[in-house]
Amino acid sequence: MSQNKTPLLTPLMRWFLLAMILANIAGSMTNMLMPIYLTELGASVGQVGLVFTLTSIVVLVLQILGGWISDSIGRLRAIAIGSLGGVLGFIALLLAPSWQWMLLALSITQIPYALVGPSFSAFIAENSREENRGRVYGISDTVYQVVGVVGPPLGGFLAGRYGFKIMLMCAALFYSTAAILRIWMARTMRSPGESEPQPLNLATFKKSMLLIWSILIGGGVVTWIFVTDGVRDVAFRLSGELEPLYLQQVIGLSLAQIGLLGSFFSIAMMFTPVLSGRIADKYGERVPISGGFLIVFAAFMVFLQAKAYPGFILTWVLFGIGVGLLSPAYQSLISKVVPRQSLGTFSGLFHSSLGFISLPAPWLGAQLWERFSPRLPFLITAVMALVTIVPTWFKFKLPDTPATVAASTSSEQPES
Repeated sequence: MSQNKTPLLTPLMRWFLLAMILANIAGSMTNMLMPIYLTELGASVGQVGLVFTLTSIVVLVLQILGGWISDSIGRLRAIAIGSLGGVLGFIALLLAPSWQWMLLALSITQIPYALVGPSFSAFIAENSREENRGRVYGISDTVYQVVGVVGPPLGGFLAGRYGFKIMLMCAALFYSTAAILRIWMARTMRSPGESEPQPLNLATFKKSMLLIWSILIGGGVVTWIFVTDGVRDVAFRLSGELEPLYLQQVIGLSLAQIGLLGSFFSIAMMFTPVLSGRIADKYGERVPISGGFLIVFAAFMVFLQAKAYPGFILTWVLFGIGVGLLSPAYQSLISKVVPRQSLGTFSGLFHSSLGFISLPAPWLGAQLWERFSPRLPFLITAVMALVTIVPTWFKFKLPDTPATVAASTSSEQPES
């Protein structure tokens, strides 16, 4: 390896990813099993859908503020503040005695999603060059998949062997470690691409909102990202929280088997983000995004036909490959069409707007399950994944720039 080439992942990026991995191991231990835990606390399938619909409102409101705070005070500081809220959230999960109290506890756990979520992609954009940004996102996504390899099976094992309380205690330990690391980073480090801190007042907030909203409705690539993601988000939230219930109640899988599926997803996803980033840098983001949606559609087709555990392993492998193609390409595309200093605000407003559109989806999916068939929400999601390919291919094309031309003609760069 040539010594005059800068590694794609700087030491700061590596510390950042370590903290993200620790925090999200905690989240992945609990997220997939949470609908089952709610039913153990007395909730029906319909009430599970209602819980996730109501708790979504919290993160939708907070994400806009979280993105603006990230743009204003810096990514690392915003992440540190959000992590403190995450620690409080895990304490609330441990103390909640019923599914009604879990509604409050899950609302508190949305605080880190609101502050950390909008900062993640923006931080990577600030620490990468446009001509290789797709690869940086791809490498980050690949490294990040250790979360899915470790978290779901660990959560399933602990919940199945020792109960949900012990599992939540272990998850809280992982998250607290990450919070300590993030606070240390915020106090001692600064991103080289970070803008100067801005005052947190109504004037700067209004200015950021007006800028981002004009981009969203401007009729360009961002508008089509918003439209297609809105349709996709509604479709995926129809079935997302119902997957573990389908696997347990309809198919009869154990908690450990359900948790292990998350590992198959993450192992499969490890092999595609770097490839997605390379394709995006060379041929444009629409190519891996369209391919990702096609593979997700195929995964749902296998899911709906599967009767035995190997079929669901194949399903989650296909999900991993598809999402691995989608994620870095989407992040790279957004980072190129939104001003860098407003990426946090954009992320908050964008995902909040989509979230309000898809807000009733978990409840509606539960109604489709109870009134018609448990398979119907998944079938609708599959069809929408396929339909989304059309506007993605025709509308997600950027005009050639010097950076993209250079990226398509330059030699390979080292990735570590």
